[in-house]
Amino acid sequence: MTATATEFDQQWAAFRAERAAWARQPLGWLSLTGLHWLGEQDETIEGLPGRWRADGENVHVTVESGADELRLAGETITGSTVLTPAEGAPGIEVRTGDRLIEVIRRNGLFALRVHDPAAPTLAAFVEIPVYQPNPKWIVTGHFEPFEVARVVTTGAVVAGLEHHHTATGTVTFELDGEQRRLIVFGNQAPGLHVLFADATSGVTTFGGARRLDLSRPAADGAVVLDFNRAVNLPCAFTDNATCPLAPAENRLPLAVEAGEQDPRKEHTA
Repeated sequence: MTATATEFDQQWAAFRAERAAWARQPLGWLSLTGLHWLGEQDETIEGLPGRWRADGENVHVTVESGADELRLAGETITGSTVLTPAEGAPGIEVRTGDRLIEVIRRNGLFALRVHDPAAPTLAAFVEIPVYQPNPKWIVTGHFEPFEVARVVTTGAVVAGLEHHHTATGTVTFELDGEQRRLIVFGNQAPGLHVLFADATSGVTTFGGARRLDLSRPAADGAVVLDFNRAVNLPCAFTDNATCPLAPAENRLPLAVEAGEQDPRKEHTA
């Protein structure tokens, strides 16, 4: 085995170990057990303490004396509390026992996302199915930034929701003998990425989108796209996520048989 092949295998093993650790987080995405959308009237939600409602700008929770405990920033919630989650951002975290309740806002709607370290999905997790890595899926592309970042709107796995992404440029590359172009999200500081679909989507890979992080652009705009590292979004693992769909411009007309496969489908070796 050559040194280059050895390095490729070692890097691949480390990457897959990182992904397995991500999936096994006790309060990560595989621990989700519920997604509850809130209305304007007080309601109780099975298995959760308190009464909950939303008023268009805030979430209100009321905990009666002697009820099971809710904690916010380490402090016990008593009586009524107002929570104001930001649109599209990670939720406000409320704890009850070992569980985590995320209070989220999506398209002006409010929901509770419940994480439980004893979730059946997490307990049943073994590994994320993935295509065998192949260096042929590593290509060099060219990142061309937009003069001004623009907003790209996509649908979501939850009907009626939208996602608004900051698009900062495009990446062009050759794959399967033809030039391809994808819209790029993010920026060069935290990192650039694409959301894409292809001919495997809904067949062997998750139908909505997969994510691929790009290397930091070189001075001439060169970037590396390693499709072996295309990963699932959380919605591939759970129905309790609100992930985006790939934009229409990022739907490749070929089968990218690389990266992570749909964990809820049967796969042959």
